[in-house]
Amino acid sequence: MQNILLKISLIVISYLMGSIPTSYILGKKIKKLDIREYGSGNVGATNALRVLGTKYGVIALILDMAKGAIPVFVGKYLGFSDPWLIAVALTAILGHIFTIFLNFKGGKGVATSAGVFIALTPLSVGIALVVFIITVWLTRYVSLGSILAALTLFVSELIINIQNGFQSKEILVLVFVIATFIIVKHKSNIQRLLAGNENKLSFKKKN
Repeated sequence: MQNILLKISLIVISYLMGSIPTSYILGKKIKKLDIREYGSGNVGATNALRVLGTKYGVIALILDMAKGAIPVFVGKYLGFSDPWLIAVALTAILGHIFTIFLNFKGGKGVATSAGVFIALTPLSVGIALVVFIITVWLTRYVSLGSILAALTLFVSELIINIQNGFQSKEILVLVFVIATFIIVKHKSNIQRLLAGNENKLSFKKKN
C-alpha cells in the first residue's frame, strides 16, 4: 500500500513540476512582461528565446528539460517498473502542455519531452538532439527542428527495440505517442513552413 502511495505521489508531483510555467515566470520576474502577449504567444522555451533573448531562452530550455528529467530519474532511483516510469514521464509532459497554473494552456512539450527521454532512452535522445541542432543551425526554424527530432526519436527507438527484441516496447509506445502529439501540436507551424512564412529564430541579446 505504501509503495502504491509513493508511486501515485510521484506522479502527482511530476504533473505539478511539469506545470511550472518557467518561460512565463522568467518573463514576469525578469522582463516584467507576459510572454503570452508576444511572439507566438506560447509559453515554451522557443518563444522565450524569441521574446526574452538567448540567455533567458536557454535558461527556460534547461529548466523545462529538468521538469521532465528529474521526476523520471527519481522514479528510476526508487526502482519503478517501466509502466510506472511511463506514467511519471507522461504526467510531466502533460503538465507542461496543460499547466494548471495558466488555465491548462502551456507549451508544446518539446523540451520537457526531451528531458523525459534523456532519463528513459538517452541514446535515442542524443541522435534526435543532433538532428535538431543541425536543422535549426541550417534553417533557423525551431519548429522544423522539433518535428524532425520527434520523428528521429521514434525511428531511433524503433531500431533499438528491433535490435533488443522489443525489450523496452512500453517506452517505444510512449515515444510514438509523444512524437505524434508534438507533431500534431506543430500543425500551424507546418502550415506556415509550407507557405514559406514561418518565423525564423535569431540568436540575439535582449535589452
